[in-house]
Amino acid sequence: MNKITEFLKILWREPDIRRKVLFTLFILLVFRVFAYIPIPVVDINKLRVLFAQNQFLSLLDIFSGGTLINFSIMALGINPYINASIIIQLLTAVVPQLEQLTKEGEFGRFKINQYTRLLTLPLTILQSIGIYVLLKNQQIISDLSLIELISFIATLTAGTFILIWLGELIAEFGVGNGVSIIIFAGILARLPVVFGRTLFTLTNEMFFSIIIFGVLTVLVIAAIVFINESVRKIPVYYARRIRGSRVYQGANNFLPLKLNQAGVIPIIFAVSFVLFPQLVGNFFQFSPIEWVADLSDFLIRVFDPNGFAYNFIYFILVVAFSFFYTFLVFNPSKISEELQKQGAFIPGIRPGTHTKEYLQSVLIKITLVGAVFLGLIAILPALVSVITGVQELVIGGTGILIVVSVVLETFKSLEAQLVMKKYDRFVN
Repeated sequence: MNKITEFLKILWREPDIRRKVLFTLFILLVFRVFAYIPIPVVDINKLRVLFAQNQFLSLLDIFSGGTLINFSIMALGINPYINASIIIQLLTAVVPQLEQLTKEGEFGRFKINQYTRLLTLPLTILQSIGIYVLLKNQQIISDLSLIELISFIATLTAGTFILIWLGELIAEFGVGNGVSIIIFAGILARLPVVFGRTLFTLTNEMFFSIIIFGVLTVLVIAAIVFINESVRKIPVYYARRIRGSRVYQGANNFLPLKLNQAGVIPIIFAVSFVLFPQLVGNFFQFSPIEWVADLSDFLIRVFDPNGFAYNFIYFILVVAFSFFYTFLVFNPSKISEELQKQGAFIPGIRPGTHTKEYLQSVLIKITLVGAVFLGLIAILPALVSVITGVQELVIGGTGILIVVSVVLETFKSLEAQLVMKKYDRFVN
């Protein structure tokens, strides 16, 4: 605790870091102000009744940061941008031109971000139309004229792009990953509401279950921290080199391979995918075509957040995205080439192809452990809710995963900036 206090004091005394932290807090304040600016055509009271009855919408609201239940101008949150990012990253693995852009440094990242924003526009418009149809079917919003509908879609679209802009401002001038910080702030703002609602409906029979849930929550947080901090260090030796008349002595180092190399990204990606079937089901639930309505009811029933199909697919997607993102950010082939160029080698492993195969083997093993753990933690809240009977806290579980991971990543970013300023005592 003393070390954390000293760490925070040094952060505050450093002008550059203090300015970044204050800027980040200011942007988050702006985000929360926008989160309470409602769109007039929606009956907020009816909307809140619907959210109380529909756990899927409550879960969706968590990832919009509470903007959906208030139906603010940012009601869609940053979900369209996340979906666009998923699509672009998937295309990067199969489209050579996009793959080449990832190797072109700052210019390549700029172009990929530009493509992501362009793809976000049609996705935002489609989701705006979907939300309108959903609310109209639930009689929460009346029929809109063409001009009113265009204004409705334009407002939601503008809200999403303002949110993206705020995230980019945090990434450029603030602390941490802008998108993750925005999601973190939204979830954190909604967690007190979730816990308060649970305490309000608490009965004597549920009291013991709440205690069990609280203990498990603490254990889950500790486990997440442990996994995020676990690193497999692969030793690397640098051979002695002679350049001109100078002799460079060999050195020892290591490659740090984390159990959870992808961080919080797999959870965010997986949630975006696993919520889609229910979103489609709610969209077509009141279709006049009988087979479409029946299919929609089937999707809503099967992909219930407490159902087996939802949690099974959620688990598989978390594992799959963990592998995908890990190999995207840590390419064994590229690493082995760089080691060979620098005259470095792993003890007992021949440079080149053998090094690549060895790194792939180690990366697959440790990523499997981290991915399975992350998947189990992701579905654990639903399992615990079935055992304890506490339904309201289901949506808090995935939120805790993101909150803990983002806090760890942000503190590491701050620590790295302190290390750059030669605060050596924080790396001991």
